[in-house]
Amino acid sequence: MKKLVSTIGMTEDVWLSYRKKGIGGSDAGAVCGLNPYRSAMAVYLDKTTEEVEKVDSEAMRQGREFEDYVARRFMEATGKKVRRANAMFCHEKYPFMLADVDRLIVGEKAGLECKTASPFMADKWKGGQVPTSYQLQCHHYMAVLGIECWYIAVLIYGREFKFCKIERDEELINNLIEIEKGFWENHVQKGVMPTPDGSKIADSVIAEYYRQSVPESIPLTGFDEKLRRRQELLAIMERMDTEKKQIEQELKLYLGEAELAENEHYRVSWKSVSSNRLDEKRLKEEEPEIYEKYKKETVSRRFMIKAA
Repeated sequence: MKKLVSTIGMTEDVWLSYRKKGIGGSDAGAVCGLNPYRSAMAVYLDKTTEEVEKVDSEAMRQGREFEDYVARRFMEATGKKVRRANAMFCHEKYPFMLADVDRLIVGEKAGLECKTASPFMADKWKGGQVPTSYQLQCHHYMAVLGIECWYIAVLIYGREFKFCKIERDEELINNLIEIEKGFWENHVQKGVMPTPDGSKIADSVIAEYYRQSVPESIPLTGFDEKLRRRQELLAIMERMDTEKKQIEQELKLYLGEAELAENEHYRVSWKSVSSNRLDEKRLKEEEPEIYEKYKKETVSRRFMIKAA
């Protein structure tokens, strides 16, 4: 275990800049393609740009606010004591592997990861289960700090509190190190994008890299099978979209004038909303000078596929 930097008194901007220096625990699942909420492409974009983006949401804020509560509940349930690490660590052999952990267990070579979850995600924690991306996060921490186990505790809002112990799996850790090493050396350091994953972030990264087209035509080779598959998918998606819309229409008939319907599994809302939009056509006709003054030209590339 190697201490990279103390986090005592560190500002959020500085903390975020340090996170860009390597792969952290919350990045591990994404790099492995096993995080349902974040992709390897998103990690690549974060690590290869200078911009420090502050991404936040109500769920993320609640997770931070309840971290102390989860840690206290863990101490009450186990009799163990925990403390803040107040530092960011890096792996001694692979310094790109970083760890900024929630808590360390006093008197043990172990740590604690504090989580919160929606009641709608309670089934992901049933019977001692731990979501795969969180298991990888804990093993990433064990790899960086060189310790034998990690605890993970979760507060399921309004339902229950639970925790479990994750034992060190040496084979998993070795595989995780290889994947993270390959990602860092072959993609981040070389500036080579990972394989596209179909995510919106992948679209934005590709668009940023190849912003402007040039009047050049190249032969299309090696894509016939994928393009045929794309045509099949379009037909499937059209049928699925029709089925989806039919279900939504049935729900709207069921709701009638009511704006909300819910049970223990689902919450359906159909609320009245209002919005204001600029009538560009009218503005152009009635106030052409103002329209010309404030219009903004943007350049983008239109992607089209047409079967021969």
